[in-house]
Amino acid sequence: MITGAPTVSRLSKDQAPQVITIFVRAGVSDYADSEAALAELFARQMPEIRRDLLVVDNLLPAGVAEVAPGRTVIGGDNSVWEFSAVDAALAHLGASIWQFDLVNVVTSAFRQLYVAYLDRFSPELLGALHGVRACVGHIDCYNDQIRIGAYQSQHWLRSCFLMLPVAELMVLRTFVSARHRETWFSGRADDPFGEASPIDQTYRDYVTGWLLGQDIGQGVTWHRSLTLDANGLGIFEQKALAIINEHLLAIRLRAAGCRLVDVTWLSARLREGLAPLWDTPWWLQLANRDRDALRVFPTHGE
Repeated sequence: MITGAPTVSRLSKDQAPQVITIFVRAGVSDYADSEAALAELFARQMPEIRRDLLVVDNLLPAGVAEVAPGRTVIGGDNSVWEFSAVDAALAHLGASIWQFDLVNVVTSAFRQLYVAYLDRFSPELLGALHGVRACVGHIDCYNDQIRIGAYQSQHWLRSCFLMLPVAELMVLRTFVSARHRETWFSGRADDPFGEASPIDQTYRDYVTGWLLGQDIGQGVTWHRSLTLDANGLGIFEQKALAIINEHLLAIRLRAAGCRLVDVTWLSARLREGLAPLWDTPWWLQLANRDRDALRVFPTHGE
């Protein structure tokens, strides 16, 4: 049960951090076994971790739908998909979120595409993360830098499975970075972004190519494929806005002083008894993974 007044956690060396998982779904038809798979992941890899589960269902009306020990289901906010859903979770938790050490944000699609990184979450890794200004997950990147408004960026954390200290999430105030479609899209299938959109041509090409099922330069394609026509424009805009929100989330975390850390790289260092070196640049993290290493040339020293 998620209750209690705010507290500041002070873990002793033999204590495991307490985690609140915010699990976002849109009904129970798509990815029907994802919650069970998540529970199995924790039971197999982190059985000693103390964890509560807050399920946010974006197809349910606002309010509490189910309550059981350690698990609560609430209705969400699907206006910006998982990003507005997390805001609904934070509003529900209120000050009680401070009884936890770490927040685990998970979407029901967390087992899509590359999933090997999920095996790297462990009690030792969560213990190392506790109290550190860092967000751990799977770092993705583009081959070239993109621009969103005034920001230039090349990498981000996959938002379907994140782990970070409570304070690093709360400093953002909201999980949503981009909300109003009129800011980003033209409403035309022949030129979906239009001249006024605050993203550059490189980013437009990456987003469009990815959503249309193309390989955008790294040998992988999305597990779905959209059509860019009058019938498909609405879902294209929604998914593109989610991609923009994912990248802006990474930008905002970095701007707030929260490091982005690749879990595969970090777990390899901890397994070898090496210091985490939290300030290691993202491209060196990717190049020094012990599996699925990726060499990417950063631009402008990002």
